[in-house]
Amino acid sequence: MYDEEIIETNGMIINDAIDYISELFAGNSDGHGADHTMRVYHNVHILLEAYPEADSFVVSLAALLHDADDHKLFDTENNMNARSFMERKGLSLETIEQICRTINSVSFSHNRGKSPETLEGKIVQDADRLDAIGAIGIARTFAFGGKSGRSLSDSIKHFYDKLLLLKDELNTEVAKEIAQKRHEYMADFLEEYYLETGYRYENADK
Repeated sequence: MYDEEIIETNGMIINDAIDYISELFAGNSDGHGADHTMRVYHNVHILLEAYPEADSFVVSLAALLHDADDHKLFDTENNMNARSFMERKGLSLETIEQICRTINSVSFSHNRGKSPETLEGKIVQDADRLDAIGAIGIARTFAFGGKSGRSLSDSIKHFYDKLLLLKDELNTEVAKEIAQKRHEYMADFLEEYYLETGYRYENADK
């Protein structure tokens, strides 16, 4: 009965987190909104099927809150938005710290070349990076570029600065398998872009 109560409580917290991020990202149109978060949440559950030993509650809540304090979107420190939500839900300090460490291992700019120490961190990092490549990665790149005033050529540069690198920086075998097709789709898109525009990024062949 105790385990069933924990499962029920955790499920309610997850549902509340979904409501919370829907409110937090209301009106966001730069590719980092609630729809992105829900795709990452979906991705972690695909990966969790291959890693049942991972703490699914930590993974799920970290996925839902991973952008709640993104420096591109919020002027917060020390995961303030995520922490405030978890404190209101009565999570233990130990669990809050574990989830915050998992969240902090996700960002590409802050963790380039680094693999998270925990399986939970690896899963959430991979789930987030999968949503940055393929067709959705292309769409998000230009959505963010348009919102931030970035030119098309600068958005193309972003593929070489980040997106085309992600396939080789994933942690789990399942994510690597999913990434392969998405990576190839981006490469095909870039070739078509160059064909149609007559523009080729100077480092495209490196």
